[in-house]
Amino acid sequence: MPVYAAVDLGAESGRVLVGTMLDDRLRVTETHRFANRAVSLPDGLYWDILALYAQVADGLAATVAGARDRVTSIGIDGWGNDFALLDDSDALLGNPRHYRDARTVGMTERIAERVGHQEIFRRTGVLSQSINASCQLLAMEGSALVREARRLLLLPDLLTYWLTGEIVTERTIASTTQLLALDGAWASDVITRLGIPRGLFQGPVVQAGTEVGRVRHDVAADWRCEAGPRVVAVAEHDTACAVAAVPAETPAFAYVSCGTWSLVGIEVHEPITSEAARRAGFTNEAGVGGTVRFLHNGTGLWLLQECRRLWASGQQAPSYEDLTRRAAAVASFGSLIDPNHPTFLTVGDMPDRIRRYCQRTGQAPPAHPAAVVRCILESLAMAYRRAIEMAEELSGLSVDVLHLVGGGAANELLCQLTADVTRRPVVAGPEEATGVGNLLIQAWTDGQIGSLAELRSVVARSFSPRRYEPEASRDQIDEAYGRFCRLADAANEAYVVTASGGI
Repeated sequence: MPVYAAVDLGAESGRVLVGTMLDDRLRVTETHRFANRAVSLPDGLYWDILALYAQVADGLAATVAGARDRVTSIGIDGWGNDFALLDDSDALLGNPRHYRDARTVGMTERIAERVGHQEIFRRTGVLSQSINASCQLLAMEGSALVREARRLLLLPDLLTYWLTGEIVTERTIASTTQLLALDGAWASDVITRLGIPRGLFQGPVVQAGTEVGRVRHDVAADWRCEAGPRVVAVAEHDTACAVAAVPAETPAFAYVSCGTWSLVGIEVHEPITSEAARRAGFTNEAGVGGTVRFLHNGTGLWLLQECRRLWASGQQAPSYEDLTRRAAAVASFGSLIDPNHPTFLTVGDMPDRIRRYCQRTGQAPPAHPAAVVRCILESLAMAYRRAIEMAEELSGLSVDVLHLVGGGAANELLCQLTADVTRRPVVAGPEEATGVGNLLIQAWTDGQIGSLAELRSVVARSFSPRRYEPEASRDQIDEAYGRFCRLADAANEAYVVTASGGI
């Protein structure tokens, strides 16, 4: 029986999953979980990539040793944009910087000066945002690190290299950088005009599902297996894996991949690069099977994660379940925030930022933690409706059902609020969509699955998604949504002025 191992890296934690196909169903077991914490140093925010690799290697070693049958292949997915720089011997030059590091402030303006927001969107399909790899590289311009660097690898590609000794770049994660052209090749003209060293982008850009090679002999020996498993470049961007694992039965669906971020969009077959799409804050990222993820990249449960971290106060943090249970008892649609406002992007005292935002916008601040949680979840649901309606308008498509996958699918209050606010049925699950997508792309590569549609059918058979129907009063929802849109419109106008005509 084929056995697949998935490494799924998130901004808060990572895990190793093992999956097997039996009777056309996927069975998934978590074999290892570990924390992933940013490291704050005097010069900025970093990822501890060596600790991450050690956890990945330990988790895979335990998975290989504990598998009843030999592990067929391994796939790694993670977040986009962050990268490592290697020297001319492909040795690591330093720990990767964190996409939330403040050094990228003002870099979207530099993109506007050198290329122009409209032109770079037309060439790459990707919106100018400070988290992009393009902005991170501009912030490092002239540094000794960049002068010494000879190669750039996105983080899942880096871990794949350390496991196999083979260097490739996978397309779905490369498409997040704002440096990959829509045809799937590096946008050399854009890279040159930005002043980024062209030589950093070497090696092939491969499609999701490409077999890279086998685990190195020395690593396999450490794992006590005779031959190392194959390593597959799955859809290395976690959102691409999650969207592939949407158990859709109709093409007329929208998705929310809700974790630290909320990726809200639709699946199309050609990128949408109109000026209206750019100004609305949409981006085009490569998907699985030749699809394009036309989506709005917004803040997700990061807001709740940061609040929970502050509320811990050196003690055990309150559980998400307890926070949500208390929030369910709070009155509906009081104060609202625009979760995508820049004030909420970076690490800090999130409860205080929410209170101050409400005061600045003429609203009564949430009086206690449960009210803060209610404010966050209702505001996220409002942002989802806004993004879905804009996606419909920009694409000319109609959405009949909304699939909510990822960690947010476990939050019943968020799911019901999303159904109420969007006035559409919400199908929630699987919660482990990124890992499920990772595993099933490996099965596809292995010949167990023949298409994206078949992959989604396996997801639908293997899990039991929950369905939520709209329940709340339409009048109450529409009044609150009008308030939310006024907040978001005011913020969008500020972005346009700041970015000289673009976000």
